[in-house]
Amino acid sequence: MLSQHFLFFFAMLGAFNGIALASLLWWQAKGKPTQRWLALLILVVSVRTGKSAAFHFWPDIPRIVLQVGLTACFLIGPCLYFLVRSSQGDTAGPGRADRWHITAVLAIVAAVNVFLPYVGNAELWRHVITPGITYSWLGYLLLATAQLYVRRAQARETPSGPLLVGAVAGVWFIWIAYYTSGYTSYIVGALSFTFVLALSVLVYLRLRSGQAPIEPYQDRRIPPSEAAAHLQSLAELMARERLHLDPGLTLPRVARRLGLPQTRLSQLLNDNNQTSFKQYLTQLRVVEAKDLLRQLPPKPLELVAEEAGFRSMSTFFSAFKKLEGVTPTAFRATGADSENRFQNS
Repeated sequence: MLSQHFLFFFAMLGAFNGIALASLLWWQAKGKPTQRWLALLILVVSVRTGKSAAFHFWPDIPRIVLQVGLTACFLIGPCLYFLVRSSQGDTAGPGRADRWHITAVLAIVAAVNVFLPYVGNAELWRHVITPGITYSWLGYLLLATAQLYVRRAQARETPSGPLLVGAVAGVWFIWIAYYTSGYTSYIVGALSFTFVLALSVLVYLRLRSGQAPIEPYQDRRIPPSEAAAHLQSLAELMARERLHLDPGLTLPRVARRLGLPQTRLSQLLNDNNQTSFKQYLTQLRVVEAKDLLRQLPPKPLELVAEEAGFRSMSTFFSAFKKLEGVTPTAFRATGADSENRFQNS
């Protein structure tokens, strides 16, 4: 009996701690999409593993608990995928294609939960929906892994790189634990999350303890004269070497070229230029795109996006419309109309 109590304690430990950690991360996110996706990922994994632990010890729990847990399980894959996507995008928020993707996922969740509740459709959930959730989770795992592999060079240069690798590896570990539970025990999935969460915290604390102390000036605002000089140097570097045209450009790389600490450059842009590094690059790329759109003969929009440094058409269109108020197509048409009026006058 005592061993069963210990087993339940460790199985639920990850779920309870995960929910607390997810709440903390969400509260501290302050608009950072990557941290919010991480919070959502930890939350849905916590709910899913909490459900499996409860079901293992109390098979007669209300069916709604199973439905909530399996719904959370379906969302693990999308949350992991968009966690990886959010760290690699050119804009602060998801692009148009990503928004449609998220909407479709939520629509599926709502439709299944409303029209096919577990109560009254238990056999359908056991033999169709649950296997579908398992393989959907696997599909998103493969997508996230491929996305991370393709952009591994960029991940190595960003502070979030180890986080993304750890998140993908941890979710793989949990998925395998659940997939093979038929040969072991259903409780193994919940125990695996407790292990992954504890290991992640230990690694984070170890890495943090090995970091150099924060430089004294990071807690002070940069004097206006010094900030102006650094911003001028940054503008000259971008104009001279056109680094923003590289889709894989990272903050550490630019900081090294300027001879500034990474945190100093980030502080410079946020405090003295009222913009993030991603937003700064997006502004430069939109300016470049406007020049390309004015050229004759007109280039295909896909080529304009690529030459301006955007990773995809969706980020190109969303960033351009956000900054200019019109789509690239409308901007080009407006420019052509103005040119025709000038020639006819």
